[in-house]
Amino acid sequence: MKNKINIAVVGLGQIGNYLMNELISKKKDIELKTGKKINLVAVSAKNPNKKRKFKINRKIFFRNPLNIIKTKKIDILFEAIGKSDGISKKIVVNSLKNKIHVITPNKALISKHGDYLSKLAEINKVNLEFEASVAGGIPILKTIKESLATNKIHKILGILNGTTNYILTEMEKTKKSFSDVLKKAQALGYAEPGKPTLDLNGYDAFAKIRILSALAFNNKISKYKCLMEGIENIDSKDIEITNQLNYRIKLLGITELINNKLFERVHPCLVKKDTYIGNVNGVMNAVITHGSPVGESILQGEGAGAGPTSSALMSDLLSILRGNIKYSFGIPDFKRKKINAYNSNNYLNSMYLRIEVKDKPGVLSQITNILAKRNISVERLIQIPDHKKKTASIVIITHKSKEIDVQSCLKNFRLNKNILKRPTLIRLL
Repeated sequence: MKNKINIAVVGLGQIGNYLMNELISKKKDIELKTGKKINLVAVSAKNPNKKRKFKINRKIFFRNPLNIIKTKKIDILFEAIGKSDGISKKIVVNSLKNKIHVITPNKALISKHGDYLSKLAEINKVNLEFEASVAGGIPILKTIKESLATNKIHKILGILNGTTNYILTEMEKTKKSFSDVLKKAQALGYAEPGKPTLDLNGYDAFAKIRILSALAFNNKISKYKCLMEGIENIDSKDIEITNQLNYRIKLLGITELINNKLFERVHPCLVKKDTYIGNVNGVMNAVITHGSPVGESILQGEGAGAGPTSSALMSDLLSILRGNIKYSFGIPDFKRKKINAYNSNNYLNSMYLRIEVKDKPGVLSQITNILAKRNISVERLIQIPDHKKKTASIVIITHKSKEIDVQSCLKNFRLNKNILKRPTLIRLL
């Protein structure tokens, strides 16, 4: 690689802005560590007049990022727009076809089109780097691709979304409602304005799990319909009850091989307070890998925000500048396989159920009879009456039960007029 490297940055949102400052302020540091001089020759964003911490040279500003490739000689392009399709995909595809290295934090793009884009990068002998797409400042992808490269990984689990982890932590700490804590998260910039649906419904974490699966198990990115639930239905009552039972609620992303079949899922879990994952709080992320011969490995750090994300982007930049031309998913495309999906109906686990009912005789026996018909046995049962409202909360923790049986019970509960609303289900880790 030549000594003077031309850089383009596409997208000047929160991450793009922070990245620009890093590139401008750390030129000497980059040269010291790589022997390469970087030269910012193109920038693209929707609005050139928006107030920013740095001045944009109008001579290198492009409203249409596709014109960058037509008019400038680019070596490395940062894509920080963040969409899975449209201009995000077009600029990455065009760059790779023109033998330009691409660095992106775009998990939506990689989880949807990663197979195609990585093959394109391989054909054109350039890098597609996306360390920043999973867990921000935690170098989990490099760890799997390089540090754990000779290990056989069979399971990865983690807290992969800082927004939801912050909300659950604050609900426990302050005893405030989900909606109140969400407003605070938005005011602090941890959650997007409006309704941050992709964080709250689990999709953000699930996109990351698909990327982790592809790296850990050498498989093509899966397209299976999977078990995915968010935290929108977690009530402060659940936080209080599980706290008394010595548990915490965490939104976890989990991927594993069961009988050589792929089981990916994202959902709230009850985790013991004295476990490592149970004590990862606030906006922190943590990823735990299980492999052989290494055993259990844990990485923790800030998973969200412009700072940690930019740190990962700069790490990818230095890797390219040092001449590390490598496969995006660690191995050649033709060696990556398709793994069949594990049937989630067979998922065996203990469950927490909170059922709001009319407080009258016979209701509890109706519930336990429904459970018994599906061979679900009760390990623990708590009944919390509200005499004023003439209602009660029935909390049940089951012995290990099949997912299909629990879902069947939930359907039957909805038909029971003594059950006041949809029961809350949380799986135990």
